[in-house]
Amino acid sequence: MKKLLQKIGITKNFFLWEVCLVLLFIAVFMAKMVLFPTITLKGKSRMVVEYEDLYEEKGYHASFLGKDVTKDVKVKGKVNTKKLGEYKITYTYKKGILTKQVVRTVSVKDLTKPVLEMKKEDAYVCPGKQYQVEEVKATDNYDGDLTKKVKNEVKTNKVTYSVADSSGNKTSITKKILYEDKEKPVLTLNGPGVIDLCSNDVYKEPGYTAVDNCDEDLTDKVTVDGGVDTSIIGEYNLTYKVADAAGNEDSKSRQVRVSDKDYAGVVYLTFDDGPQEGTTDVILDILKEEGVEATFFVTNKGPDYLIQREYNEGHTVALHTASHDYAKIYASDDAYFADLQQVHDRVYNLTGYDSHFIRFPGGASNTISRRYNQGIMSRLTQEVQNRGYKYYDWNISSGDAGGTTNPRVVAWNVTSGLRKDRVNMVLMHDIKTHTRDALRDIIRYCKDNGYQMKKINNCSTMVTQRVNN
Repeated sequence: MKKLLQKIGITKNFFLWEVCLVLLFIAVFMAKMVLFPTITLKGKSRMVVEYEDLYEEKGYHASFLGKDVTKDVKVKGKVNTKKLGEYKITYTYKKGILTKQVVRTVSVKDLTKPVLEMKKEDAYVCPGKQYQVEEVKATDNYDGDLTKKVKNEVKTNKVTYSVADSSGNKTSITKKILYEDKEKPVLTLNGPGVIDLCSNDVYKEPGYTAVDNCDEDLTDKVTVDGGVDTSIIGEYNLTYKVADAAGNEDSKSRQVRVSDKDYAGVVYLTFDDGPQEGTTDVILDILKEEGVEATFFVTNKGPDYLIQREYNEGHTVALHTASHDYAKIYASDDAYFADLQQVHDRVYNLTGYDSHFIRFPGGASNTISRRYNQGIMSRLTQEVQNRGYKYYDWNISSGDAGGTTNPRVVAWNVTSGLRKDRVNMVLMHDIKTHTRDALRDIIRYCKDNGYQMKKINNCSTMVTQRVNN
């Protein structure tokens, strides 16, 4: 063996030196592990975080001479996920002349694809026509609006829209192109969907238009079913229909309501200031039992279901005031119409009825408005009519708002004021218990003495008082 080692040039002393060096290296490594501090990162030393996501520190552990010194580690560096880039987090432990430092690298990247907003269904094209590129909106979490960068590739039976952001993330949508007419025509009625006429008025058809995506103008193809006879009181329904060459159809309907004109002796039972539980609901019960229609000038107070019930049971839901606060309502012309709009919207939202019958708080003849705005009633009585409203005062007062609380007196005040040589517009309040208790006697008197009771409609005469402001 000695001769072999000598032959290859390795002496015994050199071999011993090699062994010693290895043992020394192992000793130094072990000493370093024991005598030098260590820092171990939790999680990966290289991390990727999505743009604008929350960066969460995964943590770390440090030891020195067998002891936990994690709390003594100094961490330096921040990650701004609102800015793309590479960030360094440095973890340092220092003890005397000994220092240990570890670095974590965090890359903030945009990994999210852009979003394409478009109709998801297949594209239908009129037979014989070319596909028209659609308006496609593209947005990206980093680049924002990418609509101008959307590309399209149109082939015979399909189209592909695509967009890429500045980070290389790409989104594409492919849809089929089908040469069929699947879209129905659009039929539009001129004028309102509900028309009110008085008996023996002439009905003039407001007209209609019909257009189609493929066949274009189809107005001359519209058919109208139904008719209107204004010599007969009632409601008439007209149905309008149109079909395109592919058989797609659209239809609309219009209602024409023919009302009787006013005549001497008619009685309008009207109620202000409601609705209110305990009175309005009982009044509605009485009207239903007696087969009588009435008019309710409502406010924004009281439960919704009572207004809905008034409308559903065939009464006229008219407009009084949202707040009934004179100082607020009559502060200015704009203030009045703002208040009126609020109560109008309540009625419309609950019933779908676009009511245009109103009663001014205090009536058109009120003088309390002088305290807040000189001449406002003279202006308002004209302006409401310019805006399509009709206002109604009264020529018979029940006295229920302050004159009496006795149901018999309320009934007497009404019945004693009735006349057969005029239209009788009766003022009552459905928030008063004495009015509720007097109503049946009033109705019975009208029936027994040949008076017909009606609700206000488009043919009702405007009963107005002298304007005093």
